[in-house]
Amino acid sequence: MFLQFRKNLYLSLGILSIRTCLEELFRTHERSLLRSQSGPYVFFSELMWREFYRHIWVFFPQLASGEPFREDGNQIPWRNSPADLRAWQEGRTGIPIIDAAMRCFNQTGFMHNRLRMIVASFLTKNLLLDWRLGEEYFLHNLIDADVFSNNGGWQWSASVGVDPQPYFRVFNPITQSERYDEQGSFIRQFVPELKLVDKKLIHTPKLTALEIKKLGYCPPLCDLNFSRKRALESYAQAFRK
Repeated sequence: MFLQFRKNLYLSLGILSIRTCLEELFRTHERSLLRSQSGPYVFFSELMWREFYRHIWVFFPQLASGEPFREDGNQIPWRNSPADLRAWQEGRTGIPIIDAAMRCFNQTGFMHNRLRMIVASFLTKNLLLDWRLGEEYFLHNLIDADVFSNNGGWQWSASVGVDPQPYFRVFNPITQSERYDEQGSFIRQFVPELKLVDKKLIHTPKLTALEIKKLGYCPPLCDLNFSRKRALESYAQAFRK
């Protein structure tokens, strides 16, 4: 993960060229590139998305002005909640994997691609906050920030970009947490309030308000089932217009 981050940083700063990166990738991992689930193939795919988003801006310059690729993306009734936005930014949502990801991001300036998708889905779908708010926060705080990839990634997550994630696919942060941080190690590292919580409960702490207060943690910012349903209804209405 660190190696990929370092390459992203070098690419964004112009220290490493895309051609040099691809030449080395094909020279050292040519056979692995034939397997779609291999690490080299995934990295190659991410490089192609990086170049793709650059080319999209050439032919659709309105993206540089904060416009969504899908025009009906402007019809989504985004909520106006500075308090919820601040809680997301600071890692105080009450959803452990979201809070761990955002706190790690604020401390290091880096976030793994899987975590980027999880926190972006939560902001745009569960909190129903404008994707541009997340895009701006990431652009200002990512060490390896790339304006084209950042914009494309946020539009993809918000289901308003070119070839985006379907709007009805809403990441479940609990399921994602159980799958990718099974032991809860990442959560414990960045959400120390939960360091003594059992691994079976750490992904979705079933704690009373009093227990949460004693731990110094925060209650969930939203109900995941309700907020998912709200997002689906809002998107469906916007995309029908």
